[in-house]
Amino acid sequence: MPQHYARIAFTDEVKETQRANGSRRAMQRFEEADFANDSLGPAEEQFIAERDGFYLATASSSGWPYVQYRGGPPGFVHVIDETTLAWAELRGNRQYISHGNLTTDKRASVFLMDYARQQRLKIFGSIQLLDPDHHPELRARTMPSTPRTQLQRLALLHVHAYDWNCPQHITPRYTAAELQETLLPVREELQRLRTENDRLRSELARRPAEAT
Repeated sequence: MPQHYARIAFTDEVKETQRANGSRRAMQRFEEADFANDSLGPAEEQFIAERDGFYLATASSSGWPYVQYRGGPPGFVHVIDETTLAWAELRGNRQYISHGNLTTDKRASVFLMDYARQQRLKIFGSIQLLDPDHHPELRARTMPSTPRTQLQRLALLHVHAYDWNCPQHITPRYTAAELQETLLPVREELQRLRTENDRLRSELARRPAEAT
């Protein structure tokens, strides 16, 4: 079974560039691997459920690419099934560039990042925008419990292919929540030392002064 991600990404121009740079043989083995990568598995579903944001790339009718960041509470992107993701589209800066692009070309590329663990999941898919009033169950499922702004539409991403990317050049970064978790043992140890220091000071203060 052919690699769906490579079939989409490796155009003739890309293959020629791979040949010119000496990577075509390795990429051909990747392309011919017996792994279709068009249906999300448990690892992908868990990774997506833990994310608090992603990068969304679309293309305009004039051919220009456009990348936008989508953010929300962890888990705001919902895995509906092994080939479908969904999220609530909330009101933003009202430029509607991604929305406008999707009216003429529904194809999109999504990057989901875990900077702390240096992991990246890339997805090719097509996006379907829905009226929330016509899909109350999906609206209830995807709407954040504390929305920052008003809901405008629902987005369905129909997965065509995905690929896990090399972590080599991902610079580790940490969210406030990740830092809190990482620093918790340090804070606990610091508190223990402060408590011990207070105890020793108290004991020292209770000892009678030595005669000079």
